Amino acid sequence: MNATPSLLFSPLQIRQLTLRNRIVISPMCQHAADNGHATPWHMVHLGKFALGGAGLILTESTAVDPRGRIGTADLGLWKDSQIAPLRDIVDFVHANGAAIGVQLAHAGRKSGSQPLWDGGAALSESQLAADTEPWQRLGPSPLPAGPGWSAPVSLDDAGIEAVVARFVDATVRAEAAGFDVVELHFGHGYLVASFLSPNANHRTDEWGGDIAGRMRLALSIALRVRAAWPAGKPLFCRLSAVDGSVDGWNLDDSVLLARELKRCGIDVIDCSSGGLTEETRALPVPRGLGFQVPFSDRIRRAADVMTQAVGMIVDPLQAEQVLADGQADLVALGREALFDPYWPHHAAAALGIDPAYERWPLRHGVWLAKRAPGLAHARMAASQPADQPEVPTTRATAR
Repeated sequence: MNATPSLLFSPLQIRQLTLRNRIVISPMCQHAADNGHATPWHMVHLGKFALGGAGLILTESTAVDPRGRIGTADLGLWKDSQIAPLRDIVDFVHANGAAIGVQLAHAGRKSGSQPLWDGGAALSESQLAADTEPWQRLGPSPLPAGPGWSAPVSLDDAGIEAVVARFVDATVRAEAAGFDVVELHFGHGYLVASFLSPNANHRTDEWGGDIAGRMRLALSIALRVRAAWPAGKPLFCRLSAVDGSVDGWNLDDSVLLARELKRCGIDVIDCSSGGLTEETRALPVPRGLGFQVPFSDRIRRAADVMTQAVGMIVDPLQAEQVLADGQADLVALGREALFDPYWPHHAAAALGIDPAYERWPLRHGVWLAKRAPGLAHARMAASQPADQPEVPTTRATAR
């Protein structure tokens, strides 16, 4: 047993929610919804992470408006019929000891793209028009997200109010579905991120200009969502700490915004990066181990707010050190969790705090514990050279 208490596996209370550990499953687009409705794929995809021992599981980017979907098969909470399939997933996750949150998003001028396995490029105007749900790329200014993207419609005051109302309505549906956390997606070049960036927002009215004007949409959504979301439930916000463009949104800007978001009632800043102009398939930033942890560290210390570190966190000791160094309050796994959905259980074993499989689901742990002594003996025997070759034996045949 490890004599040093593990921070990774210590509970964390945020408002009235207590997480069983500090491991979060990051949102990962699956492009498997049916007209915005969750499918059996989502039940298995998200449910396995609850069995795997994560403390908090976040859904993929969930559209508040069909016009603002990332792709044609995104999850949505823009209408009431989408509540029930999500509630089934929430109930399963709760029954297996984890908390679950929904990431609410509007893709803005990056609405309408192919899944990664089809290339991730922007859908053409004809492809958008052929869909059964309406599409419309929206943004602060009529500037395309990049080559291959059409220019978005520049939102007027009424359009901005309608976007804010969409986030609020989706939040009310999230509560009806039983979610524990709402995360607002203000990163990766999507609608709110495009308002934040001076390279995408060329407005001269109250929604643009200086940083206060460019932050206004983010703060308006945060305030209105916080008022609609139960006071005891946490509210997260994902930011691109740097937006990946030259002279664009930077880390100092993110610190300032994080301070203001905290005043609006945001509890945790989920620290990502990039995405302002790139297609959804790639981010042209160096991706070493823990490459975004410094963003989390800076925002946590300078804005005095809880943070979530994400990005190439793959090793239990690495994750433990991030927490021990005070660089984050939570660590999030994305692709590493796809590679190993039981990463939290394996991490507990690696850190020496669950040698008897007691943290595993009962229906799994009892079998693994029963196998453990024999497996250890077999591995030991296999590692030792035999004294002499094994003599084959034959069984007498009855005549």
